[in-house]
Amino acid sequence: MAEIAQDSGGGGHKKGDKVRSKKMSTRIDFTPMVDLGFLLITFFMLTTTLAKPQIMALVMPEKDIKKEDIEPVKESKVLTLLLGANDKVYWYEGITDAKLDSTDYSAEGLRKVILDKMNKVKGQFGEEDYEDFKTKEPRKGSFINVIIKPTEEARYKNLVDALDEMAICKVRYYVILDVSDLEKQFIKNPAGGLKFNVEEQIQAATQ
Repeated sequence: MAEIAQDSGGGGHKKGDKVRSKKMSTRIDFTPMVDLGFLLITFFMLTTTLAKPQIMALVMPEKDIKKEDIEPVKESKVLTLLLGANDKVYWYEGITDAKLDSTDYSAEGLRKVILDKMNKVKGQFGEEDYEDFKTKEPRKGSFINVIIKPTEEARYKNLVDALDEMAICKVRYYVILDVSDLEKQFIKNPAGGLKFNVEEQIQAATQ
């Protein structure tokens, strides 16, 4: 609140003397501004939506898997993704005589790799009839099996992007596993090839 104080300038004046103008001083009281500031802070705290943590619902299988419970899957149905450093995805098909290639997370990168593999599997095995989990309606899907293996250099965002591509491409069968030592060597030396024996294949697919 602004207050104006008047200063009379002392006693009276004699006849003939010049009349002095009255001096005025202004003093501003900022106390109401402090109250208004706290009211505004309280208002914005109560009306502003706080940032919510972003989570992704993911159903994981049980870790205790017995070898005799593992159903064999044809190599031609399998696509393995190795999530590497610098937002790069290494991938290979099957296990026998696997050839390593790399791409990125763009629509023309990882998505194209998945869709091309799905078309190959569809051409060889057709499509699978299944019932939608939510709507209970009959659907058709691919027999493709995708194995996602993040390396130590991969970022959390890379895994999220890979899972998003599973949803976009409607991949029914995918799993997240630890990358094996043989695959780490495969990334460093693609020309050396990937040589899994039977035990190593089971170990890489279950651990």
